[in-house]
Formats: sequence, structure tokens, C-alpha cells
Amino acid sequence: MNIIIEKETDIELDFDYEELLNNVINYVADYEKCPYELEVNVLLTDNESIHDVNKRFRGIDRPTDVLSFPAIEYKAPGDFSDIEDGSNMTADFNPESGELILGDIMISLEKVLSQAEEYGHSFYREMGFLTAHSMLHLFGYDHMEDEEREVMEKKQTEIMDGLKIYR
Repeated sequence: MNIIIEKETDIELDFDYEELLNNVINYVADYEKCPYELEVNVLLTDNESIHDVNKRFRGIDRPTDVLSFPAIEYKAPGDFSDIEDGSNMTADFNPESGELILGDIMISLEKVLSQAEEYGHSFYREMGFLTAHSMLHLFGYDHMEDEEREVMEKKQTEIMDGLKIYR
């Protein structure tokens, strides 16, 4: 798996964020039983940058904690069958590595810090949670409808418990 991490903010972290991101991304890929080696891009940024992207791509004029940009459209969340049979024209593989390009994750470290304080848990936990949440979006899950939200929340809880990252 190729996880490309860029940090474009001066916010200092008191833990190995690259190790956390790698652990969470790999765990979610295994949890979802992804049959491919993956390529995932992660950008750690600030409120100003994520605000700009949120406004441009989603029409929402405020910063957010995490944005997910899936590279694949799924028939159903986590369903790789149309990639395997070649019918999914959105699936793209890196020609050099052969890895499935899953998508991009953008995380505001400012939001992560403020939300960790607001929710009363560690910055490590908040960043791990948002990474897991975003990975589920990259696998096609959403939370717009109650039924979808319940599925996604259950998966997030199971992932965080499996990683032993607690509130």
C-alpha cells in the first residue's frame, strides 16, 4: 500500500502522525476486505485551506474537519465486484505500482485540535477517527440517510475498537 502524506501546516503534533495514518488506513482496508493494494493521498492542512476547498467543491462556506475525495464509484459501498470484472470505468490503477487509486483525504489539524478538546478526548483519537471516517467514504459509504448513518457509525465503532483507540 502506498500512503502519500503531506503536511502543509506548522501545527506540531506530539505523536507519530504518519504511523497513526498508516495504521488506520491499513486497518480499514483490511476491515473492508479490499482485495487490492491501494494508493491513498492524505493532506494535513489548516482551517483556511480546507475552508477554501469546502467552498469550491461542496459549496459550503466554512472550514470542516475532513474532506474525502473518492476516486471510485461503487454499485454498493465496499463492493469491489465491478472492479474485478472490469465494468467499473471509474476504477484506476497506478501503472507503475499496480495499486488501486482509492482517493484523497484532507484533514484540518486546527479542527482536529478544537474537536478533540470539545469532545474531551485526545488529538490522537480524533485524528484516528476522522481518518477512519474518511476511509469509509473512500470505500463508498455515506451518512446522508439514517440507515446509511447507522451502518457507518457501527463500522466506525468497530474500527476504532479494533485499533484500540478509545475515547
